[in-house]
Amino acid sequence: MSGQGRLALCAYAATVMTACALLPLLDSPGWLVQAAVLLAIQSAAGVAARRVPLARLMTVGLQALLAIFLLTWVFARGQALLGVIPGPATFAWFGELLAAGGQDIGRFATPAPATDGIRLMVVGGVLLIGLCVDAVAVTFRSAAPAGLPLLALYSVAAGLSGGGANWLWFLLAASGFLLLLLAESKDRVSQWGRVFRGAPAAPPRGAKAFESDGGEPLASVRTGRRIGALALGVALVVPTALPALDGGLLAGVGPGEGSGSGGGTITAVNPLVSLQDNLNQSDNREVMRYRTSAKENDDLYLRFVALDQFDGTTWKSSERKVEDVPDRLPQPPGLSSSVKTTEIRTNITAAGYYEQNWLPLPYPATEVSIDGRWRFEPEGRTVVGDRGEDTRGAQYTVGSLLVEPTARQLAEAPPAPADFRREYTKVPDSLPSVVRRTAEDVTRSATNDYQRAVMLQDWFARDGGFTYDTQVQSGTGIQAITRFLREKQGFCIHFSFTMAAMARTLGIPARVAVGFTPGTPGADGTVSVSVRDAHAWPELYFEGVGWTRFEPTPSRGNVPRYAQPETPSGAPSTPALPEATMTNEASAAPSASDSCAPELRRLGECGAAAPQDVATPTGGGGSLWSVLLTGVTVLAALAVPLAPMVWRLRVRARRLGSGGRTEADATGRTLAAWHEVLDTAWDHGITPDGSDTPRRTAARLVREGRLEGEAADAVHRMAGAVEQVLYAPRHQATGGLVDDAACIRAGLGAAAGQGIRLRALLLPRSAIRVMWAASAHGAAIAERFRTSRWSPARAAALLRRPLRQRS
Repeated sequence: MSGQGRLALCAYAATVMTACALLPLLDSPGWLVQAAVLLAIQSAAGVAARRVPLARLMTVGLQALLAIFLLTWVFARGQALLGVIPGPATFAWFGELLAAGGQDIGRFATPAPATDGIRLMVVGGVLLIGLCVDAVAVTFRSAAPAGLPLLALYSVAAGLSGGGANWLWFLLAASGFLLLLLAESKDRVSQWGRVFRGAPAAPPRGAKAFESDGGEPLASVRTGRRIGALALGVALVVPTALPALDGGLLAGVGPGEGSGSGGGTITAVNPLVSLQDNLNQSDNREVMRYRTSAKENDDLYLRFVALDQFDGTTWKSSERKVEDVPDRLPQPPGLSSSVKTTEIRTNITAAGYYEQNWLPLPYPATEVSIDGRWRFEPEGRTVVGDRGEDTRGAQYTVGSLLVEPTARQLAEAPPAPADFRREYTKVPDSLPSVVRRTAEDVTRSATNDYQRAVMLQDWFARDGGFTYDTQVQSGTGIQAITRFLREKQGFCIHFSFTMAAMARTLGIPARVAVGFTPGTPGADGTVSVSVRDAHAWPELYFEGVGWTRFEPTPSRGNVPRYAQPETPSGAPSTPALPEATMTNEASAAPSASDSCAPELRRLGECGAAAPQDVATPTGGGGSLWSVLLTGVTVLAALAVPLAPMVWRLRVRARRLGSGGRTEADATGRTLAAWHEVLDTAWDHGITPDGSDTPRRTAARLVREGRLEGEAADAVHRMAGAVEQVLYAPRHQATGGLVDDAACIRAGLGAAAGQGIRLRALLLPRSAIRVMWAASAHGAAIAERFRTSRWSPARAAALLRRPLRQRS
């Protein structure tokens, strides 16, 4: 293997070894295999481009273009021409994936699921770092600065790993970088020549392979080993000796136990990490639209996950087993037949950009009809996507129950089973006593759990002096709860988490639900749910009723009837039926209407019933500019790889098609045909040598090109014609040059393999003359500018003259 090939292999290995530090961030290592394969193709393209050879910047540009094609093939095959050629739709899709990946990073904690957006960010980032390392270390032959992109990759991994970037990943990354430095130093030393000190008794083996012929290690290798070992030791020892660095890059991110007011960090998958950002967005985008058979949608909260574990740093979902979604979901836990329920059906359509692994459902759902890979978690009654399935553009139908208990039923609810109560009233020992003490003070006059729940709700929503503010510092741990009780400012996260924690201290089973408020009804009978409808609320358990929603957040959602101050206590009435114009199979594609609700008009949704990015286009296609841009992109993508072949064919036609009848024209035709033969041989792997005579060049072409018969005779005839042009006192016209050149080209192709013939056609080596000509042209322009009267040097000299001399 050549020195450059060995250096490229080490650059590839260093990038992959450093990328291993990202493994703790994702729950599946499949992305690393994908990134390694794509990076290998990108590195191989660099090796091939440097062997042509191409200019350095052209080599880097070729690798970058190939990386775009590879990413297009893997992540946007359906939006690209022939699956690999990107267009405007491809880059728009990349933008959506990157935006979704950014949301996933904020929504999930490590290890996060490898969604398409996260995989694009990780694999694309590895390819970008690999391109930088290969360009700096191999193309520009400077391995030391290549450590900067490797350090950037490791720093990102260490900063996001949450403690997972341990010393093993650091050693792996450092070893890759030292391997790259050693390969470069060995390549540089090999260019100095070899020092002969006598033949060794036996071939060197093991560590002696790095020794010189005399048995002494090369000074550069010995020095490199010492420097590498010293640097590695310093990097490992110094962070442990400086506690202020918190372990440096080796320690990653700690659990957030400092004295600041951050409120703890998220240590498990938590969908509320980005909730504050959603509530503060200036663009209130629609995430879904639904049509329901219920007469009113005030209580139709769309819930997608329940957080039932509180460890002091966050509320999170328990890890439970999932199963296939049954045709009919099991009976909701704790719900008795004496409680009034009404079965309704809801058709939901999610926007194309809304990516969520949990399926928003009314609670409690009784059946779910949806295509795709979805699983059911019975305890939380949630439906979660399997193997990357998400809600983008999903259309599904949900059957659910409107549960309407009376205040008397809730007040007379018996205690929950002991095991159930023990699980859902657990609070961490580190919970400050102020939480329990405040809960007891607020509910001092209550005589049952229902009254305690209502008093807590009213204290947060009305009587306690709390204000709703989405600009306050977020957080879900005990510090955030304590700060919220003290400052009395927050949003739904703080209200729901704090009420659930206080309910647990009073012995009431509690958890937190996450989803969306009912949304905004439209004039056409559909309901629009937007980003700002994202919400969190507490659910408290009452035996005989089940998990029951409360609303402690002021100015958000609505307080359920059973939790309002004056709740009707009469007998259950006749179940509500859908309107006459609404069937249980409500259409998911509502009709348009001339009138429009003010809320929808502000969102720009008038006249369209389906969510943005979901409706199938029915027009005659995109705009003219979009079509032109797509066409230009496709032509450019096709022209770039075909440019060397097109240029070569054009040069051949010009050389062999020159006319004229004068002696000078005949001389030009002969030399042009000879240059064409030399370039054809170069394209087939026979490098030209300008120091050889035409006769010696012809003999070498016959020998190395394995030419026989007519092709060999044609080479010698053309060499004789060139010698006559160059050395004879009087030139004699020679015919048949074009036929001889074609015969030689055919002979070289017949003797070469298929790969060489294909390379000579698509990537001819002689195309490098374009770069040489451009470089010479640029140098000539620079020289003319330097010697012109407007050159910077002459202008500066003119300015230094006295004014009188200038005039």
